[in-house]
Amino acid sequence: QVQLVESGGGLVQAGESLRLSCAASGISFGIYTMGWYRQAPGKQRELVARITGGGSTNYAAFVKGRFTISRDNAKRTLYLQMNSLKPEDTAVYYCNADRSPWQYWGQGTQVTVSS
Repeated sequence: QVQLVESGGGLVQAGESLRLSCAASGISFGIYTMGWYRQAPGKQRELVARITGGGSTNYAAFVKGRFTISRDNAKRTLYLQMNSLKPEDTAVYYCNADRSPWQYWGQGTQVTVSS
């Protein structure tokens, strides 16, 4: 059974930092492209950042320079370091594992940034 379990969300003030983690089980973690997505109330889910098994990354324009995605294949864990958080970063953040045609999602972790 595939499980993606996010942690690290919470309530912070604008300008502060959070580090999200996603622990994966039930998949060959190293061969999956992993990603972070987010969904704010009333909005569609959107890509935040992705990282391939080899470590290549891409970021949404709105987080470049503030967020860093990384992975530890030995620990089967995905990370998202979020710095300089803004109120508009408030959303539920989801972990995603993608190796077409298979795709899996975590349950999400809430990030709330107060002004």
